[in-house]
Amino acid sequence: MDPEFGLDLDAIFHVIDDADVFVVRFNAIEQRLLVDSRVDDSGMPFIAMVPPARSAEERYRYLRQHRPDLPLPDQITVIRWPRALIVMRELGVWERIEQRLSDVGGEAVIEDTERVFREGRSLERADMFAAITGGEGYETIWERESPDAEPS
Repeated sequence: MDPEFGLDLDAIFHVIDDADVFVVRFNAIEQRLLVDSRVDDSGMPFIAMVPPARSAEERYRYLRQHRPDLPLPDQITVIRWPRALIVMRELGVWERIEQRLSDVGGEAVIEDTERVFREGRSLERADMFAAITGGEGYETIWERESPDAEPS
């Protein structure tokens, strides 16, 4: 257990090393990280930021649609990640995911993992901007008065 971050890194590493398919749920963003370490007909595993699923059945349908040449996995393990995506990199979690996928898909998959990481960081920045500006899903506590506003 990492006391600073409240994470059981050993358990997370165990999932990354052993689960065929896992999903990472983030607190700040709606999208999920989906990792399928099984190789398809092209010899590649799968990693992507995906929309949330309302049920396990919906997630299995997603896999059937995006990985049609593979049988459905016996299970999909879910990891809750309560911190920013960059903390995954700082704690070696992202590197562990990259290593697992490159072990089965070769160096070519590293480009995919980097693209997905950048996408996740972009989603987090957009969420932070929305939180600051009172965007969709957020409400501002106070607003700056416009220069044309009359004093109260």
